[in-house]
Amino acid sequence: MAEVIPAGEALGRALSLLDTGEVVAIPTETVYGLAGDATNGAAVARIFEAKGRPRFNPLIAHVADLAMAERIGVFDPLSRKLAQEFWPGPLTLVLPLRPEAGIHPLVTAGLATIALRMPRGFGNGLIARLGRPLAAPSANSSGRISATSAAAVEADLGGRIPLVVDGGQTPVGLESTIVKADGGRLLLLRPGGIAADEVEAVAGVKLERGATGVQSPGMLASHYAPGAAMRLNVEAVRPGEALLAFGASRVPGFEGAAAMKNLSPSGDLREAAANLFGFMQALDRTGAGVIAVEPIPAHGLGEAINDRLARAAAPRDKPLPPA
Repeated sequence: MAEVIPAGEALGRALSLLDTGEVVAIPTETVYGLAGDATNGAAVARIFEAKGRPRFNPLIAHVADLAMAERIGVFDPLSRKLAQEFWPGPLTLVLPLRPEAGIHPLVTAGLATIALRMPRGFGNGLIARLGRPLAAPSANSSGRISATSAAAVEADLGGRIPLVVDGGQTPVGLESTIVKADGGRLLLLRPGGIAADEVEAVAGVKLERGATGVQSPGMLASHYAPGAAMRLNVEAVRPGEALLAFGASRVPGFEGAAAMKNLSPSGDLREAAANLFGFMQALDRTGAGVIAVEPIPAHGLGEAINDRLARAAAPRDKPLPPA
């Protein structure tokens, strides 16, 4: 089983493992990441192996500062403006990859672009000490619910990785927002921990939806899925279903739910985002065959929450329509 070490004591052990091409689960402000040296093919392959992740699905490369990012990706003025405003933080930028960057091809899954993010906290300090970018998708089995605590990582991947760094509960609780500048356009590839209107306010242009194909991580149709089936925007709860609630009022039938978790009794979307994956995991552990989900507003962070719920509920063999 994996060692679980508090973040304040784990830096040396994590660096030692990463230097030998191993992978380490680390806390970030979004969710826990499964980190490996992005320049080391064996390390990147271990990430895919531990997660059971399809190798056509690219990874985000995490950097310590803008200078490291600029050695890897080619920044246009709009992308640089967004990086200067939102980094470190839950924004990922998709940029043309510099041929001399040294990023292993497994990270980009054959694309000519690279997804870059600068995390806060332990991950940032770890990358700075290592001196190389870390590929770090969410620390969970591929397609399953993302982990927002060290305990969730250990329960899922503890038998496959050597170390989980325990930084407590992640504050944002959703993966990063992913955007890509294309000429004067700005494409939203994945809604996430920064609401679209916040990005638009800085960019000065509207985010365009509807991107197709796998242009970045987080674009597979079926993802973030519990073992239970998901039923979204319910108008009533059926007997025996678990209920993922939101807000102060309940849909009919809630009294007969097998279990209930309320993402935010006050209707706060930021609180709901932080609780989403942990509450989905808790309801899944009850053994209920179906998790019924009350309607969640689509504005602000609600866009990202509804995106994750739609992917969790998607049939495993059918694509979602463009976002």
